[in-house]
Amino acid sequence: EALLLNILPQAIVNRLKARQEDPRGGRVAEALPDVTVLFADAVGFTQQAEKTSPEELVHSLDELFTRFDALAGRLGLEKIKTVGDAYMAVAGAPHPRSDHAQAAAEMALAILEAVQGLRWPSGDAVRFRIGVASGPAVAGVIGQQKFAYDLWGDTVNLASRLETHGEPGRILVSEGVVERLEDRYVFGPRRVVDLKGKGPTPARFLTGRASASPS
Repeated sequence: EALLLNILPQAIVNRLKARQEDPRGGRVAEALPDVTVLFADAVGFTQQAEKTSPEELVHSLDELFTRFDALAGRLGLEKIKTVGDAYMAVAGAPHPRSDHAQAAAEMALAILEAVQGLRWPSGDAVRFRIGVASGPAVAGVIGQQKFAYDLWGDTVNLASRLETHGEPGRILVSEGVVERLEDRYVFGPRRVVDLKGKGPTPARFLTGRASASPS
């Protein structure tokens, strides 16, 4: 039970148990009408792997992602997975929440604050690019072995590609995020980024809070 709760949200664990008791229950899958997805990626991690022993590198990344896990827990986001040196989380799943965009914005800002002044074993500064997007998604559990709760859809792809096209130490967000938060946060000028599979897409950098926001 404890191991499952370290892998999956409680609500998903309950549904998997129900499915095991009644195979007719079907797959664990749901449409999420409105969530906010966050991707954070370590800048220059491949180069760090060339400069650092495997033990030191894994230890450093583990310490970083443990910090992010604590932030996600405090701010109410669900960690979805890590892929190499990238960290993915969602606000608004599996439990809907009206303030999902704000929760993700706070997480993004907190990540940048958490890595300030940190260095890799090589001595190079730790820097992250972050992409955030709001909108619908599909969530579910795939497979019978080594399964995981995951998200799919355009919102997920958009957040990932915004991260890729962002800048070190900055948070690039979709217009959907801006629309939900423009009265509470400060954003840079509108810019257009050419995203793979989407073409020219408007986006803006999130630069801070307009006033004191709860964290």
